[in-house]
Amino acid sequence: MRQVRARELDLEAFQAYGTYGRMIDPKGERIGSPPAEFFRDMVQVDLGSSASASMSVCRVERRPLVIESLEYHDVCGEGVLPLDGDVLIHVAPATPPGEIPLERIEVFRVPRGTLVSIKPGVWHHAPFALDEEAVNVLVVLPERTYALDCEVHQIPKKDQIEIKV
Repeated sequence: MRQVRARELDLEAFQAYGTYGRMIDPKGERIGSPPAEFFRDMVQVDLGSSASASMSVCRVERRPLVIESLEYHDVCGEGVLPLDGDVLIHVAPATPPGEIPLERIEVFRVPRGTLVSIKPGVWHHAPFALDEEAVNVLVVLPERTYALDCEVHQIPKKDQIEIKV
């Protein structure tokens, strides 16, 4: 089984797939001062032509660190925010239809409270809980994207990828 090493989230390394911001203990531009500070426009999620965002939770329990499936959304990006534990996410560049870039998969550690914005077309799937038995992950998508714009591919057993931490 091929292996890929998880790496720390880094803006330069992640820029091909999207962007991110620490939503807990934020830094940067703000309006106001304590006791009420507003940290503005920290992360944008491309929701395509949708006029509304839908907030969902993906609860991921500890499981073997093996990448068994991938998905992408053609017309929108996706926001991913681990709420109560660190997670690993796997991503690969957008490709033409029918092409699955298994050899280009990268894995990033996303700290609790960090909002990741994944670009439209970027391959990804459910995160992996890292240190906790289960992690609740806030997912931001246009309503019903899971039914209307979600191409899922199961990876054949012989091509699955083990994550090394």
